Amino acid sequence: MRLVIQRVAKAEVVANGVSTGSIGKGLLVLVGFETADQDEDLSWMATKLVQMRIFSDEAGLMNLSVQDIGGDILLVSQFTLHASTKKGNRPSFIAAARPEQAIPLYDSFIKRVELLLGKRVQTGKFGADMQVSLQNDGPVTIFIDSKNKQ
Repeated sequence: MRLVIQRVAKAEVVANGVSTGSIGKGLLVLVGFETADQDEDLSWMATKLVQMRIFSDEAGLMNLSVQDIGGDILLVSQFTLHASTKKGNRPSFIAAARPEQAIPLYDSFIKRVELLLGKRVQTGKFGADMQVSLQNDGPVTIFIDSKNKQ
């Protein structure tokens, strides 16, 4: 499981001309699932996401989490996070979970994040062609892989 976490002043996702989710201050999170992902990946990632201290405190230090600031989260499924570019010029997505596996993982991850955050999470539309707009705050962008917990 991979996350690209972006601290934003605002973000929105549009699918088929319709806004499916928008937030003010918070985190835009691109999430990709792979075939090897298990329940423990979801739990670890949800906790890490909600508790990650990447918002500035009164001293200007990154000491506050999205939960601490009362911020929002916008989760967007993105299978291309598992692209392999090892061979040739066309990315391979063989490691990415197929929709029949990824959709339940995505739904479960949303519920876990909502439970930890204590409020509803905004989302994109799984499998749709989406346009994502954001105003990155910082900029701050962090990549996390549940198979490489560093």
